Order: sequence, then structure tokens, then C-alpha cells
Amino acid sequence: MFHYTLNTNKDISEAIEAVEQRLKENGFGVLWHLDIPQTLQKKGVDFKQPYHVLEVCNPVEAKSVLEQNALVGYFLPCKVVVYEDQGQTKIGLTRPTALIELVQDHELEQTAQKIEETLIKALKEAV
Repeated sequence: MFHYTLNTNKDISEAIEAVEQRLKENGFGVLWHLDIPQTLQKKGVDFKQPYHVLEVCNPVEAKSVLEQNALVGYFLPCKVVVYEDQGQTKIGLTRPTALIELVQDHELEQTAQKIEETLIKALKEAV
């Protein structure tokens, strides 16, 4: 499966705050936060489903993988999503291990696994 998703009883803003804090505690920072409904509404598109994309990065890991394979930059930074689906708040991410398969670089698989485990740990702590 290309993604990992958890349900939480937190509302959207509580979930985002918890995710940001747990990511920080695990060595990742949020570089950018996209509020999709707000952005689309500014463009005249009515979209009401709460949906947020957080672009997150561990600078040490980013430098390391980019030095090994520049194609990994197509996937960076990592994305974490917080959204509502049928009244349920969800927190998820695209699995770095699934993405690294696309560049067919077996040397990076272990690094991708380590990053994925850290991100999943942070999300579990945020729930």
C-alpha cells in the first residue's frame, strides 16, 4: 500500500497541532502548510471538505538521500495529510518506501524504511 492512514478523535486543528509537535520531537519540521479548501476558495472553487497538506522535512536525511540520488528530490519534502472524511478526522502520509521503489535505488531502501518508521511513530503519537 502506498499510504499509511490513522483515525483520530481530534478535530482538524487539534490534529494538525499534534502532528506538528510530534514531527518536531522526531526531527522533522513543517516547511509548508497548504489549507486546500482555503486555497481553492481564493481561486473561486467551492470545496468544503477540511483537507490540509503538510510538507515535512528532516534536513539531515534530505541532504543524505539527495547526495545519493538526485531523483529523490521529486518526492521531497515528505507529505503528511490531515483531513476529514465522513465526519472522521484522518492523519496520513505517503510511504517513503513506496516512493523509493520508483527510482529503483536499492541502496536507499533502508534509509526510506528508517524515515517511514520515524514518520509513522510521530503520527501514532499525534493521534
